Amino acid sequence: MLNDPFQYRKGKLSCDDVDLQSVADEYGTPAYVYSKRAIESRFREYTSALDGIKSHVCFAVKANSNLAVLNTLAGMGAWFDIVSGGELFRVLHAGGCAENVVFSGVGKTASEIRFALECGISSFNCESEFEIEIISQIATSMGRSASVAVRVNPDVDAVTHPYISTGLREHKFGVDIDAAEQIYSRASKLPGIDVTGVSCHIGSQLLDIEPMIEAADKTLALVEKLRARGLKIRHLDLGGGLGVSYRPGDTPTAIGALIDQLRPRLQSTDLTLMLEPGRSIVAEAGILLTRVLLIKKNGEKTFVIVDGGMNDLIRPALYQAYHEIVPVLEPSSDPGLTADIVGPVCESGDFFARGRAMPPLEPGALLAIRTAGAYGFVLASNYNTRPRACELMIEGTQVVVARQRESYEDLIRGEQCILD
Repeated sequence: MLNDPFQYRKGKLSCDDVDLQSVADEYGTPAYVYSKRAIESRFREYTSALDGIKSHVCFAVKANSNLAVLNTLAGMGAWFDIVSGGELFRVLHAGGCAENVVFSGVGKTASEIRFALECGISSFNCESEFEIEIISQIATSMGRSASVAVRVNPDVDAVTHPYISTGLREHKFGVDIDAAEQIYSRASKLPGIDVTGVSCHIGSQLLDIEPMIEAADKTLALVEKLRARGLKIRHLDLGGGLGVSYRPGDTPTAIGALIDQLRPRLQSTDLTLMLEPGRSIVAEAGILLTRVLLIKKNGEKTFVIVDGGMNDLIRPALYQAYHEIVPVLEPSSDPGLTADIVGPVCESGDFFARGRAMPPLEPGALLAIRTAGAYGFVLASNYNTRPRACELMIEGTQVVVARQRESYEDLIRGEQCILD
């Protein structure tokens, strides 16, 4: 299991061997801070658990697309799951290999498909029959062959937040598994198309592996039917989705437990298993550092206003997500404050926590918003014309600026005034 990289040492919260007070003083706030060691450790949990199984661990770039993160994983032999041409560009720029890339996503444009074919990616996870026809047309025009898998929707309830559940018929993702055989049959006859796999992804932040196992059983049954039709299915892509501990006391299923369930199901096949973890690799490896600006009382309500906002971390506002928030200086007393932790953005939805028990705080105090390494910076915006935070990677005692803090000049780059 992942050893927590964020622990108190001599009264200060540290990331590995670096205290976060010094990080904030030197690099400012808000700031995302990632532990390289923790990212590497969690990736190794997957590769170790998969030992003896033909497999590829494809990091879901949408979880955290910082070049330093991608470069770290590329150096460990990771494959990558992308959902846009921009993510492919990032992977390549970070040292990843195109042939180790799987292109997922429900709405690929013609230019993105062409770019992916030019680069020579491994395969496409296709979300509709029409998409396969478009890929066929583009690949044929380029004199290329595209390896494809159809993403099937197994109608399995992922038991997670409705915004990140993707495996029911009511969702926009994939094709009905009951219609998949005919779609595969027609796709196999298209020029420029090599049908090589079956894909499935039912959702994210799964704290119970049973839905994933149910989906695996349904897709494996489909593979048998397709092979009986003469289709040479070579890989099974089961997506990602394993959850992490956002709340103290959460007990997500261990990576090894999932693989232990899958191993006997794959032993009688020669399939290559693909998994697409994102959150479970990077979420717990990152925090958002923010500084208290002021403490305000409105009647009986107390607000702790910090310099980070929903433009930096939107998960609480978007998903009503819980993130543990702790002071950087180790508290000497029990919680004596109940407050909303909010940002400076002009929205009532700009909050990180509501009615949260906290130790006494003063203006200038530093807070760490935990488990922010996934779906944090990648969802950041410049709303209220706020520069986006810097991203820092900790490696031992070294602090690497993985992304510089945006300047005001960055905010208007590419714009111009229109004068009479």
